[in-house]
Amino acid sequence: MARQPDDKAAAKFSSDDSALVRELALLLDETSLTEIEIERAGLRLRVARNISVAATMPMPVAAAAPALVAAPAAAPAAAADVSKHPGAVTSPMVGTAYWAPEPGAKPFVEVGSKVSVGQTLLIIEAMKTMNQIPSPRAGTVTQILVEDGQPVEFGEPLVIIE
Repeated sequence: MARQPDDKAAAKFSSDDSALVRELALLLDETSLTEIEIERAGLRLRVARNISVAATMPMPVAAAAPALVAAPAAAPAAAADVSKHPGAVTSPMVGTAYWAPEPGAKPFVEVGSKVSVGQTLLIIEAMKTMNQIPSPRAGTVTQILVEDGQPVEFGEPLVIIE
């Protein structure tokens, strides 16, 4: 699906762009992403996977966690509780989480760190872009829920601030 902001952009859509759409669709299949959006030369292109039943999305995530991690039976309930925690900061995007600005550097936050609104908690790399994730509230970091360099999904809890 492509959105063209003006007639000039419509004129720029060519067979090369059709090839780009196909490449992005293949990338969706290879990476299990649900959507990719790019903007190039005034043309914005978004390719999204059609998910037929939205109600089934949460179930595979919860069911897959114990099988992949081989965690005790209490772990799925604990993971669900953490995501509903009022102090949970969730990932705004799919990407890779990093706790420091560069390898070997001091992390932005650690368990017990006092944070203020807007303070950088971590960085999520998405499509080779480093996105700073700010704290939505002031408080103390009580839990860090993902490892440095771990892939994260949209909506996945990253940290708990109380």
